[in-house]
Amino acid sequence: MNNPTPSQTVGPFYGYALPFPGGGDLVPLDGDAILVHGCVYDGAGAPVPDALLEFWQADPSGRLGGAPGSMRRDQVNGAVLGRHGMDFTGFGRVGTDADGHWALRTLPPGNGYISVCVFARGLLHHLYTRIYLGTDRFLDSLPPERRQTLVPVTERPGVHRFDIHLQGDKETVFLDFG
Repeated sequence: MNNPTPSQTVGPFYGYALPFPGGGDLVPLDGDAILVHGCVYDGAGAPVPDALLEFWQADPSGRLGGAPGSMRRDQVNGAVLGRHGMDFTGFGRVGTDADGHWALRTLPPGNGYISVCVFARGLLHHLYTRIYLGTDRFLDSLPPERRQTLVPVTERPGVHRFDIHLQGDKETVFLDFG
């Protein structure tokens, strides 16, 4: 009888192949673009320098279709060069820097939130959360102290800070879709 293979952590191995140039630039700089940025922190409050975040969101009208095929590749070696910069895809992927910081340039989502998937060292499974830029029944159902972990701080018009805390007193609300 064979024993099951034990779980392995989800990182930091993905940093070698999954991030791509401009992964956090869902739209070119224009008057409608917003910037959402923040840091990923571990349970002790230290920045996580090797996390990977994926973002999925609706366009400003609430559609989830995106623009598949907007990625450019090098014709010689097939390496991903990044988006062509003209179509809104609704998908982004960014790694954190040495200080745990990440940034996403996007459009305001028509359904009021951006879905986030977090991959980081020490996690046996990735985590799901949301960044709420509007109101929502789910958000309103949470106690105020937990609700605030899903709402970014507006630093100035069009710039929002959303820190992700993996554990501890400031732990972000994570969703279970299982």
